[in-house]
Amino acid sequence: MPEKIDQTQVKKVAKLSRLELTEEEVQQFTVQLSAILDYVEKLSELDTEGVEPLAHCLPISNVFRQDEIRESLGTEKTLANAPQRDGEFFKVPKILDDSSWA
Repeated sequence: MPEKIDQTQVKKVAKLSRLELTEEEVQQFTVQLSAILDYVEKLSELDTEGVEPLAHCLPISNVFRQDEIRESLGTEKTLANAPQRDGEFFKVPKILDDSSWA
């Protein structure tokens, strides 16, 4: 089976991806990537005349509901399971200090 991609190309892509590959991995990926390219080449031989392009494998329709006004949960229900609260607000750990805005 002739290789579609060689070890030099695999090493170059690994370097660009900042991947450190062993020689064994380079050899393994060379074989695997060549097999993938062979498969894609084989797929290109298929007659797709009259086949409509597929955007999604399942039939989909608009899944959004109507925008209707409904009653909200209210403050007490919303904060019922809050680990910490400060009056009518969720209390969360401080992540920024005054020096963060400089």
